[in-house]
Amino acid sequence: MMSDKTTARVSGLLYLVVVLTGIYSLAYVPKTLFVWDNAALTFKNITASETLFRTGILSSMVCYTAFLFLPIFLYKLLRQVNEFQARIMVVLAMVSVPVAFMNLQHKLAVLSLINPGNQPHHYTTPVLENQVMFYLNQYENGILITTLFWGLWLFPFGYLVYQSGFLPKSLGVLLMLGCLGYLTNLTGDILIEDYAALGISKFVSLPASIGEIGICLWLLIIGVKSKGK
Repeated sequence: MMSDKTTARVSGLLYLVVVLTGIYSLAYVPKTLFVWDNAALTFKNITASETLFRTGILSSMVCYTAFLFLPIFLYKLLRQVNEFQARIMVVLAMVSVPVAFMNLQHKLAVLSLINPGNQPHHYTTPVLENQVMFYLNQYENGILITTLFWGLWLFPFGYLVYQSGFLPKSLGVLLMLGCLGYLTNLTGDILIEDYAALGISKFVSLPASIGEIGICLWLLIIGVKSKGK
């Protein structure tokens, strides 16, 4: 049977995979290739750097696969704290995985459109550019939906970390605040046009970023400390 320390290290490794592939696919690739107000330039960037676009898709698949297993190992580690809360954590995390995988269909559709052999003969270049941008925007809408669950699972996770006695309480607080940050940004994106331009989204995202990277490194490097210490 796997010890708590080994379970913590495996959880940390899976979390590290999620973090690194998530940064690559959700931040680096879009920032490098996508210009949201310029369909022509976005189309040009993707066709010129198709390999980068493809690795972004693959990176997403690796990310979501690791995120499928992550809550299972965290459940094994944290169910001793509160099994009911641990089950809620697993459900909220796992719900996001099929949604996220299905959402990748939009990026695969972009691959079809930029392939000359798959392009409809009656499509002009401007039409192709607009179609590519349409699918990328649909992908972003899908990410908005998954954000709900990426945020919600952090609250029971943070609560379990806080109550555990063998993980830092401060990281538990940051994770619970991270949940609120995700939900704040989700609400803002839906209700307020150009919400990102307000400049508060990065600020409210900080607790989640610090908490998730912090717990990832703690689990991977330190593991768990003895209870009561």
